[in-house]
Amino acid sequence: MNSIELVIFFQFFIGLFAAVNPLGIMPIFVSLTAHQDPVERNKTAFTASVAVAAILIVSLLAGQLLLDFFSISLNSFRVAGGLLLVSIAFTMMSGKLGEDKQNKQEQSESVSREQIGVVPLAMPLLAGPGAISSTIVYASRYPSSVDTVGLILSICIFAAGIWGLLKLAPTIVKFLGQTGINVITRIMGLILAALGIEFIANGMRALFPGLV
Repeated sequence: MNSIELVIFFQFFIGLFAAVNPLGIMPIFVSLTAHQDPVERNKTAFTASVAVAAILIVSLLAGQLLLDFFSISLNSFRVAGGLLLVSIAFTMMSGKLGEDKQNKQEQSESVSREQIGVVPLAMPLLAGPGAISSTIVYASRYPSSVDTVGLILSICIFAAGIWGLLKLAPTIVKFLGQTGINVITRIMGLILAALGIEFIANGMRALFPGLV
């Protein structure tokens, strides 16, 4: 594994962190698990992290098959995924937490669900459309077995990081406060917007080479 591949995996990891924005989801996690004791809250955090890893790994392995099934080119998906990432980034930069990933009906349903670690935490709050589309783009762009293993390891490390952050969520939320979380969310939104524009530029460059 050379340095170029390590850079690719690092970019993928940072892109996932920006798309998922686990720090911005922390207040929602604390709210959803307010009725749970520390043991149950930690179990919910573990369930959410495992579900996120499973969703993203399935997207990584089956993404290209899905594109082929619908006869969608990678470059078209790059443009569509980039537009989605930019859209999510704008809502993040406006300070909205989770509103771009969960509608009002899903919010009301989540109150009555026992397994909130999977729904709505893992899907759609953490492993939402932005993270899934980013994963499929990287999987299609770097299809070799070495790259696939590296991307899977990146997802596993990322999921482990989410578990650690969610376990510390009550403490971190109290320490940062809503203002601190909003600042971090806006920074992540800026990074995500740049990543989305990069996807769009690469896709447009391949679809319309005469424009470059």
